[in-house]
Amino acid sequence: MAHVIAIAGKGGVGKTTLCGMLIQYLADRKKGPVLAVDADANSNLNEVLGVEVDMTLGDIREEIARAEISTTSPIPSGMTKADYAEFKFASAIVEEDDYDLLVMGRTQGKGCYCYVNGLLQAQLAKFQKSYPYIVVDNEAGMEHISRGVLPSMETAILVSDCSRRGIQAVGRIAKLIEECELHPKTVGLIVNRAPKGELNDGIKEEIELQGLNLLGVVPQDDEVYECDCAGKPTSQLPADSPVKKALYQILDNLNL
Repeated sequence: MAHVIAIAGKGGVGKTTLCGMLIQYLADRKKGPVLAVDADANSNLNEVLGVEVDMTLGDIREEIARAEISTTSPIPSGMTKADYAEFKFASAIVEEDDYDLLVMGRTQGKGCYCYVNGLLQAQLAKFQKSYPYIVVDNEAGMEHISRGVLPSMETAILVSDCSRRGIQAVGRIAKLIEECELHPKTVGLIVNRAPKGELNDGIKEEIELQGLNLLGVVPQDDEVYECDCAGKPTSQLPADSPVKKALYQILDNLNL
């Protein structure tokens, strides 16, 4: 079964950037093939990885929804909706040398994401035996954890910035993981964008109050900002990047 690594945290803390670097880390360490899953409706993991995405699970859902009310359905005669969906799912996976990417995307119209979440859950369960690692970039909230979308979870990496609100947010996620009885082997915190790579006493105090296991600290680095502004994939930062060096050391210590 695949080693499922879930990345979670509140929005804007850089979790997708770190997720992309984690995928690159597994590729650099020859741990692939990896299935990278962008489970955020506001998907941009592909941009961090430098990959073009033509179709998402949300797109497939919308196509099937339109087919149900259209007089010119794209579903061939004699094929069920479920069979057509499975056929389309194969087209939604972007294949790279060391990893494949599956993007949840979002629905275009009104309504909840229940159907797309169900599609994602079914696909993850199906692929769990086909990859040694599945890395899931979760949404800013906790829906995929609370709804049991993830088939299992070996490692939960909670990402926060240097703010008490960020630490409190991941503290709630850690408690939710426990309440849902997911029982990952590792639940740990990475504090991102720390000035000079250091934590002040207030943040250390909040980490202790939340009962979080601090895996490590990633420093603030303007190179990440400049890379993003230039539209370059941040997963391809040079090996001597302070951010990359700090994250790779943390991941080495995890013995993934």
